[in-house]
Amino acid sequence: MVVRKFDTKVQHLKYKVLREVARQAWNDSLLENILDIPHVIVPGKTPTTRCCVYKERAIVGERIKIAMGGDTDNPNVIEVIDIACDECPAAGYSVTDSCRGCLAHRCEDVCKRGAISFDHNHVAHIDKSKCVECGQCAKVCPYSAIINRKRPCQVACKVKAISINEDNAAAIDNSKCIQCGACVYQCPFGAITDKSFILNVIDMIKKSRDNSEYKVYAIVAPSISSQFAYAKLGQVITGLKKLGFHTVIETALGADMVAESESKELAEKGFLTSSCCPAFVQYIKSSFPDLLPLVSHNVSPMVALAKYIKSTDEKAKVVFIGPCTAKKAEAMKDVVKPYVDSVITFEELQALFDSKDIDITELDEDVLDNASYFGRIFARSGGLSDAVAEGLKEQNIDFDLKPVSCDGIEECRIALLKKSKNVLDANFIEGMACIGGCIGGAGCLTHGEKNKSEVDKYGREALEKTILDAIKIL
Repeated sequence: MVVRKFDTKVQHLKYKVLREVARQAWNDSLLENILDIPHVIVPGKTPTTRCCVYKERAIVGERIKIAMGGDTDNPNVIEVIDIACDECPAAGYSVTDSCRGCLAHRCEDVCKRGAISFDHNHVAHIDKSKCVECGQCAKVCPYSAIINRKRPCQVACKVKAISINEDNAAAIDNSKCIQCGACVYQCPFGAITDKSFILNVIDMIKKSRDNSEYKVYAIVAPSISSQFAYAKLGQVITGLKKLGFHTVIETALGADMVAESESKELAEKGFLTSSCCPAFVQYIKSSFPDLLPLVSHNVSPMVALAKYIKSTDEKAKVVFIGPCTAKKAEAMKDVVKPYVDSVITFEELQALFDSKDIDITELDEDVLDNASYFGRIFARSGGLSDAVAEGLKEQNIDFDLKPVSCDGIEECRIALLKKSKNVLDANFIEGMACIGGCIGGAGCLTHGEKNKSEVDKYGREALEKTILDAIKIL
């Protein structure tokens, strides 16, 4: 039986590069063998979508650089591999074969830039040097013969941070980008990807084995319950310890901590937006800065748990493992660096397992039971609102909660726009940048509606039934 670990072949290619980089890093032979990795990933007779196997290997070389941390001069964790971004058709408005060469020429009449001309058959053509992409010609064409082609990355980016540069490659506007990774998952050629800090994690684990200076803790996002579907969750936990992590704790415990304090803050202030999703918070900063005072002052569950761990163990190093590329950016913030030492995704964790030839399906099951049902359901859209409602209830706080759960950045935009105009009938905005919530994160192995039911099932299996029960040991 062939185990399907990823949704797409692009993810699998990315994983293969990460796996080989990690394999060499464990053996202290990365620099020595780095030039051999492209040949391992793309052997001589491998079919390729590129012009030749040599270009494919060159692209793999760029993937290796990103797997080793990427461009240190670029603060964005999302990067474009320029030489891989050349297979998409030109974006913008274009005339299709549906043009009938009509006599009306409404498209010409409406174009104020003189960008439309006709050949001897009266078929329209658009001069891209004059076109400003206003779309008026498409609106008036009676045959709908003029269409607006958008690249998958541009369609995926709901904050309009991606444009096409003079070399016909995607370009990311860092001032608009929220580092959610939607473009990473949707690019059919894997030309946009997230920087990996997998080498940092390997280095920490190796050093923790060699001496007793510190211990490496893995804190795993609650969305892990919907991942690694080919194995059991307990086997994943055993696999993490086999990799060399000293302790594995579920970040859902941090979510319980946040739910308890955020419900009190909401009751005190009367209105809040959530602060758990770093991409959502960044979106408010870049697009709705006037609403920043309304963002909860609570740190994210990742930071809350990491802060607690380091307060109880001075030798602790903390690695967050989850579905989110934006968490990598969050961990780089000055206020977070003291607590979170590195972040990797579920994709990268799979590469780590396989780089050590760890077949988690053959392992015994360990236990992961630190949080309540409500902390665990943070992983899906609506879970945070449910947890805040429970927090109010458990603390006997009299507050009429009216939440709006925003599933994806487009719904976030609508809610924030309404609040900015004082027409939002709610007092709590739960913002999730990814569709479905964290279970739709770019770093997931798999994406889909089934993931929601897996998260709810995982929540119901929690030993601790209330938020206060979960955090009483802290």
